[in-house]
Amino acid sequence: MNFLEIARNRQSCRSYDEARVVEREKLDAIMEAVQLAPSACNGQPYHLTVCRGDTAKAVAAATMGMGMNKFAAQAPVLIVISEKPYVKSAALGARVKGNDYRSIDIGIAAAYLTAEAAAQGLGSCILGWLDDQKIREICGLDQPVRLVITLGYPKDTLRPKKRKDLAELVSEK
Repeated sequence: MNFLEIARNRQSCRSYDEARVVEREKLDAIMEAVQLAPSACNGQPYHLTVCRGDTAKAVAAATMGMGMNKFAAQAPVLIVISEKPYVKSAALGARVKGNDYRSIDIGIAAAYLTAEAAAQGLGSCILGWLDDQKIREICGLDQPVRLVITLGYPKDTLRPKKRKDLAELVSEK
């Protein structure tokens, strides 16, 4: 699959085949894609915790506050992305420019992760609704949890994408 095919086929999956295990080699390919993702000053200010089994169920429960993300319990793998400190040069740049490069870098890592998951035939969904403190306790983390990504084989069929027209998104000067 080329990148545009991946972009056209990747969607937020909200129904997973609980009986299908995600193979180690597919997870390894996804983690390599994240490792290769660009980041400010190559600092990679994040940590990924791959959760399966009871740990995945506990993390899923910590994303379901107020009735949200009920489908997360079906996903056989949940990947917790937590924040790590900047490298010195990125920290300086963030201070001088008033820009949160960690958020940008975590977003890029999540994009690479979900794109490679799609290339591997897996579904994914990026969750920002989560109980940070509870997930830190479950995973033994000492830094803020920024995202949780569900991962598994989708039961959903591909839905038509609803996107803004390119004329709304792009201008040339």
